[in-house]
Amino acid sequence: MATKTAAMRPEPVQTCGQFATFFVADLFFGVDVLRVQEVLRFQQMTRVPQAPEVIEGLINLRGQIVTAIDMRRRLGLPPRAGGQTPMNMVVRTEDGAVSLLVDEIGDVLDVDAATHEQPPENLDRGARELIRDVYKLKDRLLLILDAERTVDLVPERAA
Repeated sequence: MATKTAAMRPEPVQTCGQFATFFVADLFFGVDVLRVQEVLRFQQMTRVPQAPEVIEGLINLRGQIVTAIDMRRRLGLPPRAGGQTPMNMVVRTEDGAVSLLVDEIGDVLDVDAATHEQPPENLDRGARELIRDVYKLKDRLLLILDAERTVDLVPERAA
């Protein structure tokens, strides 16, 4: 009898988690809020000779040297307009903190599991590899970034 009563109760809305959001060009991204260390205004950078083109430079974050990756370059998007300075979203990865240079910081959002979708087929192949989930919001898609893949700049080697 107890199972019959339990079966009649409405299911609670299942949230999939919280995501810190940001914009790169006209794309709306999210990263697991537990991975975000901090969000900063643009910081002075030290260029790294012969680094991959997606690396904008290194920033000194209270004594911690952090690599800054330009998300526009990482996603194969056109450069920012001349006067537009990026923001730093510092995320924790297995290899330490990395700054993602983004156009604009958004809010922290709770997403509902019912709004989950597969990444769209029309995404650029390079961007598609970095997107692990998509959530359909009221007026746009939230693309969930795989932070580990995003900061992994070494192409996979054949075994």
